[in-house]
Amino acid sequence: MPESKPRKKTASSALQASSQTYKPNPVWFKPVMFGLMIIGLFWIITFYISEGRFPVQAWESWNIVAGFGIAIIGFLMTTRWRS
Repeated sequence: MPESKPRKKTASSALQASSQTYKPNPVWFKPVMFGLMIIGLFWIITFYISEGRFPVQAWESWNIVAGFGIAIIGFLMTTRWRS
């Protein structure tokens, strides 16, 4: 039984696959990303050291959620980091 010949890839389809170029992130991206992670960490540390009086006393234990939320935004930014 004869075998069929494999199809040749055209030059234009090969170019389209490799023509996706990624621009590097803006200059402010890395400082904001790392800053959010550090601010979130300090928010939680401040809450524990001050025994709930700081950063926002009225939020009580929700300060932990706020600190983790700030830090998670910074960690989510790492998925968009390009050099």
